[in-house]
Amino acid sequence: MDSAIEQKLAQMGHDLPQAAAPAANYVPFTMSGNLVLISGQLPIREGTVAYQGRLGDGVSLEDGQAAAALCALNLLAQAKQACGGDLDRLKRCLKLGGFVACTADFADHPKVINGASDLIAEAMGDAGQHARFAVGASSLPLGASVEVEAIFELA
Repeated sequence: MDSAIEQKLAQMGHDLPQAAAPAANYVPFTMSGNLVLISGQLPIREGTVAYQGRLGDGVSLEDGQAAAALCALNLLAQAKQACGGDLDRLKRCLKLGGFVACTADFADHPKVINGASDLIAEAMGDAGQHARFAVGASSLPLGASVEVEAIFELA
């Protein structure tokens, strides 16, 4: 049976993707005590970076938000793997960190990362309320427009 989070995602029109393998020399998550730290996730869909380019240079705010939401889905996929397949073990999202590939004059990083924050908050309810950062970068791996990392607490 699907977890409450997966059921909520389905109601929202989202399927939880398969957790992506690391693209370099790192692990997708680490665990310490009741914390799961998930490596930055790109907006990958079916093995391909779905949103490439920079905000302020051809990538719209709406596409940036969609990219961030896709990153959040990939975070939850990694969390599911960390939880042994049971997302009901997630107690709370403690923190999201968002990186936005953008031009030097782009200043709406928080609005972009809201795409991830909104998805996590809606999927997890009160347990999805989290601390966060949102910063700009001149480029991100594989030309992605957004990357998001997370820290979750396990029950």
